[in-house]
Amino acid sequence: MELDATDLRLLDALQADASLSNQDLAARVAVSPATCLRRTKRLEEAGVILRRVALLDGEQLGPRLNALLEITLDRQGDEHLQAFEARAVAEPQVRQCWRVSPGPDFVLVVEVADMAGYQALSQRLLTQDANVRNIKAFFSVKRAKFETRVDLPAA
Repeated sequence: MELDATDLRLLDALQADASLSNQDLAARVAVSPATCLRRTKRLEEAGVILRRVALLDGEQLGPRLNALLEITLDRQGDEHLQAFEARAVAEPQVRQCWRVSPGPDFVLVVEVADMAGYQALSQRLLTQDANVRNIKAFFSVKRAKFETRVDLPAA
């Protein structure tokens, strides 16, 4: 999909604050409200805008245990990779699932309430899977940066 300067300004404004009304968004991007609505809808239908969400501060809602998991499978055939991936993305506590190379086959970002929650997730997703060969878990002690923005191409 070809993106022009107006599309890029619109995407930049939405990344900064997706809660803007169409009127405010149009004013910020310097287009008419009708143009803004039409272009936003086109970007959503094309899949450039995946969804609009509110980002919450989990620490404000109670204790959290965040972990990065490196997962290496015993068999790396496509059907084995797809099977593990499907199981991982079905778990609500798996926040991100990346298939990576070289090194492990997957990196997962997980968030659970506590160590008991991690153990339960580990049992369901990892221990019961005979194809999981190795797991390395790294537990977060501090998050120094969290950014959701995607770099946009130059106009």
